[in-house]
Amino acid sequence: MGQVDFKNGGILRCILQSALPMLAAQILNLLYNIVDRIYIARIPEVGTAAIGAVGLCFPVIIMITAFTNLYGTGGAPLFSIASGRGDSARAERLMNTSFRLELTTAVILFAAGQLFCRPLLILFGASEQALSFAIPYLRIYLAGNIFSMVAAGMNPFINAQGFPLVGMTTVTLGAAANIALDPLFIFSFGLGIRGAAIATVLSQALSAVFVMRFLTGKRAVYRLVRYPFREFLHERRMILDIVGLGISSFVMQFTNSLVSIACNGVLSDVGGDTYISVMTIISSVRQIMDTPVMSLTEGASPFLSYNYGARSPRRVKKAIAIMTVMAFSYTLLAWIFIVCRPEMIISVFTSDRTLFKDAVPALHLYFFAFVFQSFQYAGQTAFKALGKKKHNVFFSLLRKVVIVIPLTYILPYVFHLGTDGVFMAEPVSNVIGGLACFITMLLTVLPELKRMEEI
Repeated sequence: MGQVDFKNGGILRCILQSALPMLAAQILNLLYNIVDRIYIARIPEVGTAAIGAVGLCFPVIIMITAFTNLYGTGGAPLFSIASGRGDSARAERLMNTSFRLELTTAVILFAAGQLFCRPLLILFGASEQALSFAIPYLRIYLAGNIFSMVAAGMNPFINAQGFPLVGMTTVTLGAAANIALDPLFIFSFGLGIRGAAIATVLSQALSAVFVMRFLTGKRAVYRLVRYPFREFLHERRMILDIVGLGISSFVMQFTNSLVSIACNGVLSDVGGDTYISVMTIISSVRQIMDTPVMSLTEGASPFLSYNYGARSPRRVKKAIAIMTVMAFSYTLLAWIFIVCRPEMIISVFTSDRTLFKDAVPALHLYFFAFVFQSFQYAGQTAFKALGKKKHNVFFSLLRKVVIVIPLTYILPYVFHLGTDGVFMAEPVSNVIGGLACFITMLLTVLPELKRMEEI
């Protein structure tokens, strides 16, 4: 598992060396949730109701992911910039501070989730039948959120040190365990939806152990070290820097949770519980389709950060161009596949033929402008990798809060588009938000890099 040479290696080679293992890791990471849903949907007699209930848990799961990314994707680019500048002391301090933020937040979220589990699910639109499935699933999932936050939150620091294969192995171990344990706990032990949650928690624990062993071991360039908690509390400036850059990822995930709440509420009103199950399937498809483009752009992030810190603007510009072309090419091919083979995709998640009639047109609507998502990812990755906090936060808010959530209510109720209106909000936001983000990135980042060349 060799180290990637961000300083002297070929640009495309470095991006692919980071992106491909990250892609494999992200695909496997999806299995934590996707495999659960596939098995849950096939629980005899209650599968359709159970998968809809899991969909109601998405907002809480997304919130946990939002806090994980707040510190992981906030600290890792700053870590890479410091490493590129040769400031080893600051780089190590950034990683250790991010780790303690993950731990502290995990404990708080566990306590809050256990206390407010039922009222939150009711707020998200859960019926009494759905609560009987959603509450046990969510309570068990929350019990293991400390493992998921450590594993997912600290993996970016492994990748930023140039060890993407180690990062991939971290997720592979957990995913393989999850695949093996899911049918065992759900069907063999007869635990149903509770078994799915238990399998996920045990798998996340395995990933967390591997992450900790690497980051405290001899192979890591920068290691996790012990120091008094009171010293962590004194790192206020560093905490603000991490949170300031990571807030965009937090906002993106948190607003995804708000979008999920809005969609479930409107769909429950205008379409009923069946459409909540449809949205659960579409959300799962979205996670799968987003994974490659996210991995390609995130794979470029440590390269961009390192070379920006090392003041190598030409390498940064070339990397942005390569990242954008790869992202656009993938999203175009993915959109063509969705248009041509929607039934094949949906059949992965359900064998209920009554869902197909509603799910296929909904899938087409939702992914209509998926190709524009590449511009959003490329623009935001460049902003984040170069430490542009304000731009990153603004465009995170623009697409979801300013465009998607209002349209989720306006299109069904004002324009009387019913359930179609809910699914149409996403492509509209992709076009407007994606282009606005990418064009702004070109107009702000490229002039700065040009000035850096002239110095």
